[in-house]
Amino acid sequence: MSKSKAAKMSWSEFRVRNKNSGGYLLRRKLMDVGVSFARFILLFGMCFMILQPILEKISVSLMSLDDVYNPVVISIPTRVITDNYVTAFGGMRYSQGFVNTLIISITVAIVQVAMCTLVGYGFARFEFPFKKFWFACVMVVILVPPQTISTSLFLHFRFFDILGIHKLLTGETINLRNSVLPYFLMSLGCTGLKNGLYIFLIRQFFRNIPGDLEEAAYVDGLGTFKTFVRIMLPEAKPIITSCFLFAFVWQWTDVFYTRMFLGGKIFLSTSLSGFADGIGSYLGNAMGLGAPIQLSPAQTNQLLSTAILLVIAPLIVLYLFAQRAFVESISSTGIKM
Repeated sequence: MSKSKAAKMSWSEFRVRNKNSGGYLLRRKLMDVGVSFARFILLFGMCFMILQPILEKISVSLMSLDDVYNPVVISIPTRVITDNYVTAFGGMRYSQGFVNTLIISITVAIVQVAMCTLVGYGFARFEFPFKKFWFACVMVVILVPPQTISTSLFLHFRFFDILGIHKLLTGETINLRNSVLPYFLMSLGCTGLKNGLYIFLIRQFFRNIPGDLEEAAYVDGLGTFKTFVRIMLPEAKPIITSCFLFAFVWQWTDVFYTRMFLGGKIFLSTSLSGFADGIGSYLGNAMGLGAPIQLSPAQTNQLLSTAILLVIAPLIVLYLFAQRAFVESISSTGIKM
């Protein structure tokens, strides 16, 4: 009996059928209700754990300092104010940081996804020497944190040279720090931020696409590259969208590479990391005092919570527009080894 028929069944009919089944229908109904309730509790708890810190920061950011110290006020402020947003906006130099972060995040994400798509497709569809070894290297890129190679990265791009040619001709190496070239060089080589993960996800997606599509394209006269562009790329839109979102978000909040390569420029991530230490100086200069203002821990936490909301707000808006493709790619990407 289907669940829909059981739901439409009257109570008297249910009692009769339950009696004839030896109590099976009642046990099945109680089990379904118990599983549904347990699923609800689990999902509610997970959503609460994720949303509760954000809701708490929103509440604190809209409170006055009196409400923060008032033990009666828990989550709902007695008077909603926006002064904290104005202060955090100016203290972070948000406009300049937003433009710089947006440009870097979009361009780096596009290059990363383009190169990782080519590499992931190659791992999924072609056989070549030492394929398993190279894929193991991809796994190493995923597992090894970039902080372990920070010294090597710094020295490599601070004294950059190709086979020593530039130093041989000019006597000096090239300093690529404080430029976007290290970002693009690492992205083109698929060694940028989380590139190993993107290759793995794209490979898994392409492995789940039937090979008959490519064979039919080859029969119709398409070459390997045209088959990839015309047939496979349109099929891979969901996973490409998800990898772009991952790349954009991680680059948006990245502090490690941003400080190493572009430490002299203003970005939202670096402004946020030093916000608590610099907000006192900003307020002192804004008031014309010429000296930093000593803020209380509660007020510092208030302004820091507001700054965090300003940083993640564009990411939330982006996800709202791209959530359909994101969910579709997650559901369609299996683990096929």
